[in-house]
Amino acid sequence: MTIYLLDYGAGNVRSLVNAVCKLGYAIRPVESLEDIDKAEKLIFPGVGAFGSAMERLAATGYDKALEKYIASGRPFMGICVGMQVLCEGSEESPGVKGLGLFPTTVKKFDSSTKAVPHMGWNGTTVQQEQGSGAEAWINHAGEDESRYYFVHSYAVPATDADWEFSTSRYGEERFVASVRRGNVFATQFHPEKSGWAGLKVLRSFLECDGVVGEQRRVASTLATPDRLTKRIIACLDVRANDQGDLVVTKGDQYDVRDRTAADGSEEVRNLGQPVDLARRYFEHGADEVAFLNITAFRDLPLEDLPMLEVLKRTSESVFVPLTIGGGIRDLVDGTGRVVPALAVAGAYFRSGADKVSIGSDAVYAAEAYFASEKRLTGTTAIEQIAKAYGVQAVVVSVDPRRVYVDSPESAPTHNVIRTDFPGPKGERFCWYQCTVKGGREGRDIDVVQLVSAVEALGAGEILLNCMDKDGTNSGYDLELITQVRNAVSIPVIASSGAGRVEHFDEVFRKTNVEAALAAGIFHREEVPLQSVKTYLRGKAYQVRAVEPPL
Repeated sequence: MTIYLLDYGAGNVRSLVNAVCKLGYAIRPVESLEDIDKAEKLIFPGVGAFGSAMERLAATGYDKALEKYIASGRPFMGICVGMQVLCEGSEESPGVKGLGLFPTTVKKFDSSTKAVPHMGWNGTTVQQEQGSGAEAWINHAGEDESRYYFVHSYAVPATDADWEFSTSRYGEERFVASVRRGNVFATQFHPEKSGWAGLKVLRSFLECDGVVGEQRRVASTLATPDRLTKRIIACLDVRANDQGDLVVTKGDQYDVRDRTAADGSEEVRNLGQPVDLARRYFEHGADEVAFLNITAFRDLPLEDLPMLEVLKRTSESVFVPLTIGGGIRDLVDGTGRVVPALAVAGAYFRSGADKVSIGSDAVYAAEAYFASEKRLTGTTAIEQIAKAYGVQAVVVSVDPRRVYVDSPESAPTHNVIRTDFPGPKGERFCWYQCTVKGGREGRDIDVVQLVSAVEALGAGEILLNCMDKDGTNSGYDLELITQVRNAVSIPVIASSGAGRVEHFDEVFRKTNVEAALAAGIFHREEVPLQSVKTYLRGKAYQVRAVEPPL
């Protein structure tokens, strides 16, 4: 079988290639219009904006080739934007025409009552009878407790049309999770990032050898509940040790050297190999894995080959979203060559990352944003990467610390809160100062100012650390998290301070954040990741179950 992948250069397709190979199939990239003619099966994954996708298809002639391919009756699978371009158009790109296979328009989620993008693991409800044999294009579409990974700001509203194969709900909005008609099957979710459940969906398409028969509707009264889960994320701080090997480490207040050795060696803490630990967390049910590259770059991240290799190897066996942070900014190498942040991010995406996390550079961008009276220049790393790869690909990692004051009037230019945890002199007020350079330098910008600015610049998610809580195991900083959750309409990940399973319940219950992250307690197995999910499930949270491997 000749299976081709249509990649127009946006985002991480390595994981999809790895998923197809994991299922025992070979897949080739489309390199010419003739390749589309030769394909027996064609998969089109898309990320970024609807308009950008259609412009790239038109510029290469792939739009007409796709229409011809679909009309030929050969099997076609679209993923995410690869599904949306099958529609007539999208509110994301007014005036840009899609391929028009399905008579509908893609619309933006309502962000007034929920975070947008819709990001995480959600369930689906099947809307068509599935058939059997060659008709079973997809036989694992969420009729059980399976969850699939969604990450999108725009969706096709569900109307019970005959081509809607499965639907999902986000808040009060019901939308199309997958479509199926004739030789066409497409998903809004990412099967290659949906663990074993997603690989079963992909395998169904790869194994099907014919066109589906007559599509019969299941009664439209089927309930479509919002089954979006709370995400549990494992974070791996990666750096080179004194022997030059990349290891996962963890420190208190960013100090990663073990100063307790009897011989005074003070070596970098080694908590395991990054690829092995990431695989372990995937097998134990982690909803995402984040790598923070804290090693010293030999020249610049674009040429930091060991970390790129870590991503490549991890994506071969870890089928959940991967985030990479560290050094994603405009850089100048030793020869004076300028390497833009967009190129650095692109190298990570091609190596298997789904998101990039921007730290210090986001603070500088926010300061410039306010200095220019909130003008968008299109030149910041956040803006450039979001435009090319979509806002869902840009995470801003925030490292704030408390600054205690006697009263709000003591810090008139900052967002001051009354705290239940008095300062060293009994102060009952504080504001959160943002830092750069790994927490070593404070800036005159508070956390609310920062997150508001980066959301305006195009960030799709906030990774909220807390320097005061890092390594304490005393629980998340709920005051900080609540302040940020109320300031933005994009998803927020709580980080720093988890020490018991109860802390995860506490942060979800009291702040309503979308995700919680931990590192050291998972690495040292003081709190196994599975125990967190078991505890949350007992508290009636929507939590993705660990599925057996294929």
